[in-house]
Amino acid sequence: MSYKTIVYQKSRQVACITLNRPEAANTINLQMAMEIEEACQRINGDEDTKVVVLTGAGGEAFCSGEDFNQLSGTVSDDALSPDALKEFTLRYNVSAMVGGIRCPVVAAINGEALGAGLALALSCDVRVASSQALFGVPDLARGYFLANGITQLLPRIVGRGKAMELILTTETVDASEALRIGLIHRIAPHHEVFSEAEKLAGDIASKAPLALRYIKEAVNKGLDMTLEQGLRLECDLYMILHTTHDRTEGVKAFREKRQPLFVGE
Repeated sequence: MSYKTIVYQKSRQVACITLNRPEAANTINLQMAMEIEEACQRINGDEDTKVVVLTGAGGEAFCSGEDFNQLSGTVSDDALSPDALKEFTLRYNVSAMVGGIRCPVVAAINGEALGAGLALALSCDVRVASSQALFGVPDLARGYFLANGITQLLPRIVGRGKAMELILTTETVDASEALRIGLIHRIAPHHEVFSEAEKLAGDIASKAPLALRYIKEAVNKGLDMTLEQGLRLECDLYMILHTTHDRTEGVKAFREKRQPLFVGE
């Protein structure tokens, strides 16, 4: 597929999705939502991809949210038409699409991450941010209800109280505050944020791919389970992994004091 609003690249076993609308602060329009969905499906169908890096083009914004110009053209006082409802669902499922990638996803947040853009960042597993990055949820100030995943993702990461404060006040926080409250994991100098994320992705990619996927599944699904159910899931995935070639290779390499050669089987 030829992309117009994203750039998709793959180097070795690390894929990179770059939101590519810098002239519009990388805001999400329908075309971008469709292309992100296709890229996520492409990644899930590629057993050779171990890690994904998600970033934004230009030096100003990771993603500044929804393209409100397009939104105003599809929403009226009347009920949404079937086509408009389909488009709405696609646009607002973007964070779920990224969250549904089976392998780990690292966000390289190179600028503003606002509204739907913040939800997109939160759907990633690890977040590396520029020292100049800003984070916030301005939707309420614009009169919009939040329907991009932020009301569910944000409380799970920073807690209910802080999430409510950020959503209701519509205030932005800088990278230092974002790190303090657990919104991001690492801060890098502005011009080094992508290389830092890429380095982290490379380190993760050196691990066994099946184990990476099972760990992500155990953590993400376990959050919506009771402790007993989560522990059972963890045990089930462990038993499945116990039967694989990579698990045997890992043990053998440890005993032989060498680097393991994982094949994803």
